[in-house]
Amino acid sequence: MTITNSTTPRFTWFAPLLALCLALAHGAAAAATVDVSGVQLEDRITVQGSTLQLNGAGVRYKAVFKVYTAGLYLGQKATTTEGVLAAPGPKRLTITMLRDIDSGELGKLFSRGMEDNMDRTAFSRLIPGVMRMSQVFTDHKRLKEGETFMLDWVPGTGTVLTVKGKVEGEPFREPEFFNALMRIWLGPKPADWQLKEALLGGKK
Repeated sequence: MTITNSTTPRFTWFAPLLALCLALAHGAAAAATVDVSGVQLEDRITVQGSTLQLNGAGVRYKAVFKVYTAGLYLGQKATTTEGVLAAPGPKRLTITMLRDIDSGELGKLFSRGMEDNMDRTAFSRLIPGVMRMSQVFTDHKRLKEGETFMLDWVPGTGTVLTVKGKVEGEPFREPEFFNALMRIWLGPKPADWQLKEALLGGKK
């Protein structure tokens, strides 16, 4: 009498089902988002082939008014300004407007924020880049609610400015330029102290 193994065909469905479940779970994890004042920020993104995680995110207030959300992405978590500036690999700061604003005025505020948070001599070396960045925002005239711009640090390339989905001109080559930009939000005189805390992984 021939004895057949009846358990083999009975469970042939299990492997593909398991693979499907794992794929769905991976997809759900990849699609995870964080809600920041109605703006959905992905908890993980890819920049130049590197996976970055959301280090922190929060809202910039002007008096009692919400101006924009900001999210900081790094390769590994950092809880101090020094840790963010020293972090290796690509980095990204993404900003989404929560109200319509004059983008030229925003560019001027960014320039002032850079100047307020660094040595005057160091700032003077970055003036050409600062003026070019300010001109980009001036040319856009207005940023409307829901519109986004991004600041990417790409090693070997520089700081890439993307406004409304379009890369603006050549990268800013100086490594110091990206760090100067980060100090607008993370320096000793940040644009918003609560936002600084949030970007460094504290409360939103």
